[in-house]
Amino acid sequence: MKNDIGGLSDQIADAAGDIGAVAREQARRGLKHARANMGSMAADASDRLAVVADTAQSRALSIADSLEDAIRERPLPALALVLGFGFLVGLVWRR
Repeated sequence: MKNDIGGLSDQIADAAGDIGAVAREQARRGLKHARANMGSMAADASDRLAVVADTAQSRALSIADSLEDAIRERPLPALALVLGFGFLVGLVWRR
């Protein structure tokens, strides 16, 4: 009976070792998969950020061009607007 218990103990120890090896292998695979996904996610985020930056830059240039055209077409009203805005900023700043 002691031999049977000893043999059973050895089988349980071997099974626990096998389970540990399988768990380590699955953990390695999961880590490898996670690393691959992080690289892909970083590349996607970088691409999206580049698109947003390009869009913002093109809109800023469009607004600047529109503003420049408006100032060239009507310089006196543009000057009056800037002076009025400066006056308002001065009033607010003083308080």
